[in-house]
Amino acid sequence: MSKLVILYVFLSFSLIPLLCTSFSSDTPSERRVLVLLDDFALKSSHSLFFNSLHSRGFDLDFKLADDPKIAIQRYGQYLYDSLILLCPTVERFGGSIDAAAILDFVDSGHDLIVAADSNASDLIRTIATESGVDFDEDPAALVVDHSGYAVSATEGDHTLIASDDFIKSDAILGNKRIEAPVLFQGIGHSLNPSNSLVSKVLSASPSAYSADPKSKLTSPPSLAGSTISLVSVIQARNNARILISGSVSLFSNRFFRSSVQKAGNPTKHDKSGNEQFLTELSKWVFHERGHLKAVNVQHHKIGEADEPSMYRINDDLEYSVEIYEWSGTTWEPYVADDVQVQFYMMSPYVLKTLSTDGKGRYFTSFKVPDVYGVFQFKIEYQKLGYTTLSLSKQIPVRPFRHNEYERFIPAAYPYYGAAFSMMAGFFIFTAVHLYNK
Repeated sequence: MSKLVILYVFLSFSLIPLLCTSFSSDTPSERRVLVLLDDFALKSSHSLFFNSLHSRGFDLDFKLADDPKIAIQRYGQYLYDSLILLCPTVERFGGSIDAAAILDFVDSGHDLIVAADSNASDLIRTIATESGVDFDEDPAALVVDHSGYAVSATEGDHTLIASDDFIKSDAILGNKRIEAPVLFQGIGHSLNPSNSLVSKVLSASPSAYSADPKSKLTSPPSLAGSTISLVSVIQARNNARILISGSVSLFSNRFFRSSVQKAGNPTKHDKSGNEQFLTELSKWVFHERGHLKAVNVQHHKIGEADEPSMYRINDDLEYSVEIYEWSGTTWEPYVADDVQVQFYMMSPYVLKTLSTDGKGRYFTSFKVPDVYGVFQFKIEYQKLGYTTLSLSKQIPVRPFRHNEYERFIPAAYPYYGAAFSMMAGFFIFTAVHLYNK
């Protein structure tokens, strides 16, 4: 019996690395994804979205949200790298999962997709609120748009919206323009103004509002116009990424394959933009795009190759760093013209924009300020759609030693001349006074 226990413990611990593909800076794209569903029917009705993830190498594990056996970690190690919640009606997760566990999952650097709907439970709303977005409190409210609705056989149903108000970011949505509008039917949300980490990816039009479409408006809606966000993303300070959608149907095969024509626009598209929109957006959420790393940080005096232990005031130095972006399969050189370095002590004494050779290497040169102390080379790079780069390298700066000062300072030449002329005048005056009869 004791041998069986020992064998079980050994196998349990040896399998942990196989069960958990933790986030790696070398290959940042997560691969093992837990998908929690309200009903297994969603697995087939939303298969196009799941198949796109499968084709990119993701291992999807489907479970019911209230399954008592589900777990996201074991022995302190997470079993999954990402989590998809397509379970808007769930009141309580199964197993040991709750809202706090989901938020801890994100705090540990993992990614999350949340899809709500008109029947969203308090649990899903709590997760969204903690992430920085607030769904309409009216449980019967839907986003209604009498100008930007999708033309359909069911005239008068203006809850089916054709939206083309996308975020302007190639890092998030790719560099290929989404031609067709995206079909959306669900609830809207607003962004928490105190949270600077959340961004609207798909917005409602200025004519949209959030209300119960089956009842007459008696007061102004709580959400209206372009302040309504249909799909939002959050990039946490630890670079974990979250996608929040107010519609589960947004991911469905029906919306992926449906033709779309926006009201007031004569152009009819054979296929909606949902598939392209969610494929590109999921690439960003799962770090297949917009993930940066910095390597080979170097600094040295001009004309030298070795990194010194300290600098002297007024030294001329060179600083360089290599920055790469993950493309989903390989690291590619990142090219931009807005990367800056600070030479910092309490406040930046030098702020320089780095030049680039187009191959990932960024460099600059500058003179050490005439102030001694402990400085830092700092790069704080924050750009919409990209992971935050935070680099810091400490270096002391010393003053001149007593034997390093110039013996004769050019600025003091007039004083030198005055002293020597006074001495010469004294000798001449003495000679004349002594030998003059």
